[in-house]
Amino acid sequence: MESIYRVDRCLVYEDRCRQLLKHKVAVWDVLKKCIRKSSLDSDIVGTSVIVNDFEGFYATHRHIRNVYFNGAMAEKSYRQYVLPSLPDHMTGIPLVRLPSTSPAHAALSFEQKLAKWEQIRDA
Repeated sequence: MESIYRVDRCLVYEDRCRQLLKHKVAVWDVLKKCIRKSSLDSDIVGTSVIVNDFEGFYATHRHIRNVYFNGAMAEKSYRQYVLPSLPDHMTGIPLVRLPSTSPAHAALSFEQKLAKWEQIRDA
C-alpha cells in the first residue's frame, strides 16, 4: 500500500487505514480472532476461528465493489467461514486473491507482487 498509494508504513495502523480510506480502500480482516501455534497461517486452529461480521460490514458499506485477499489463507477462510453465512444479495461481490505480502511467500519478487496488487488502484 505504501508503494501504490504512498501511505507511510511508519504511521500507526489506524492512521494507515485512514489514509487508505481516502483512496476508497478499506482494510478488514477475515478472522476476528483465532488461535495459532506459530505465526504461520497454516497453524490456525480451526475450532478457534471467529470471523468478523461481514454481513454487518457490507450492510453499512454498500458501495463495496471488490474484495481482495492478501494470500490464499485469507481467501480460503472467507470462502469457508464467511461466504456460506451471507445472504444471497451479498455474495455477488467479485473476490480476488492477491499474492501474500508476507516475506515468507518468496515465490514472487516484490516487483511481481506489486504488479499484481496495483490492480486495486486500477479497479
